[in-house]
Amino acid sequence: MSPITVPPAEPVDLNDRAQLRGVFGTFPTGVTVVTVGGSEPRGMTANSFTSVSLSPPLVLICVGKDAVMHQRLTAMPTFAVSVLEAGQEKAARHFADSSRPPGADQFDSVDWLLGEKSGARLIAGAVAHLECEKRQVYQGGDHTIFLGEVLTATRRPLHEGMLFSGGRFRHFAQDRSEGRAA
Repeated sequence: MSPITVPPAEPVDLNDRAQLRGVFGTFPTGVTVVTVGGSEPRGMTANSFTSVSLSPPLVLICVGKDAVMHQRLTAMPTFAVSVLEAGQEKAARHFADSSRPPGADQFDSVDWLLGEKSGARLIAGAVAHLECEKRQVYQGGDHTIFLGEVLTATRRPLHEGMLFSGGRFRHFAQDRSEGRAA
């Protein structure tokens, strides 16, 4: 292969939070709502969710230390994750809005199911639900990493998840080769 000429990449000031957020935002992620139950149920939109291990089944979520959800996750032994469907932008925006009501009232604008193992509310219509038991907590700068062992999982295989990239909610492009032989 020969070298090619490409436009130069723009350097990023690592001390500029807006610039750094822009770099991190170039990586497309899924969109979830993380929930906890108990006497003060809480939900929070999160795209910092990932699978870690199949055996045992482990996932992680990262939550800012200044978020109300951080306090709730720290106090609770379990949490749940609803992986949002491509058409659930309204729910994603609702649980990202810091002015939403506290406690159970914040769930009044969405349909939900009660998780049997976690006691947390699961967002109805999501493409997947995971109920988790908190296993480890790690410090990660201005965030905390919560590692959970999956207790239950469900999915709706014919539905697509929502994407987040470049500061916007996105959808998968239709695959034009779907259904064709290779």
